[in-house]
Amino acid sequence: MERAALIMFVAMSLIPLGDSAGKLLTSVHGASPLWVASSRFFLAAAMIAPFAPRGTFALLRNWRIWLRGLILAMGITCIQMALRTEDVANVFAAFFIGPLISFTLGALLLREPVTGLRAVLIACGFAGVLVVVRPGFGGGAGLLWAVAAGSFYGLFLTATRWLAGAGSPVALAFTQFGIAALALLPFGLANLPPATAAVAGLTVLSAAGSLLGNLLLLYANRIAPATQLAPLVYFQLIAAVALGWAIFGALPDALTWLGLALIVGAGLASARLRG
Repeated sequence: MERAALIMFVAMSLIPLGDSAGKLLTSVHGASPLWVASSRFFLAAAMIAPFAPRGTFALLRNWRIWLRGLILAMGITCIQMALRTEDVANVFAAFFIGPLISFTLGALLLREPVTGLRAVLIACGFAGVLVVVRPGFGGGAGLLWAVAAGSFYGLFLTATRWLAGAGSPVALAFTQFGIAALALLPFGLANLPPATAAVAGLTVLSAAGSLLGNLLLLYANRIAPATQLAPLVYFQLIAAVALGWAIFGALPDALTWLGLALIVGAGLASARLRG
């Protein structure tokens, strides 16, 4: 478990790092969010292709695989739109509406069991997201993109459970990256950024951070129970705050700290119920 926790610590730091690189691309170097999302998926698919097991391409005959990949493409595009104008920590806080959406859809579509206490905790987490976003009360308009990204992520999590057993983790990862890359390729090519060393380096860092973080997450789940690892997913919020301060000099305001506390507290308590 100690080894798995260390892997999770690194994974949950790499994912916000990749998104921070994406924010630098869009907010500093003028790159389009569509380019960031498209290049991320294309490079991720290329990096993981050599490790795809035999039979991976057979998964493409399953329409649910295509639906899952397209949902992911829309979610990452939305989060890059949000990062163009909003702080990393705020975006990740709003993005964590995803587990709430997944919980609801799991109960409605997958007939997963629901308890009263878990429903209360989900409501507390949703309240935390509302405190961060503050719709109509001073929250940035870009945070609505983060909420949309989190909603797509909730759909993605539900689709992933729906497809449990359809293929190995690496095979599923390759198909999701490949399908998303194909879907976004025309938009990426239509929004090519300036060809500079900084843009190239940040593009690779954006893709590599996301890919390595997600692969390490898959590996951690192979060596430790998911119920024990679930609370560590919320380290993404801590990493996002740290990266936002270190790279952009931005720290959350008092209300955002309150929202973060509600989200993390509800998430940890809910994960504890599964343990």
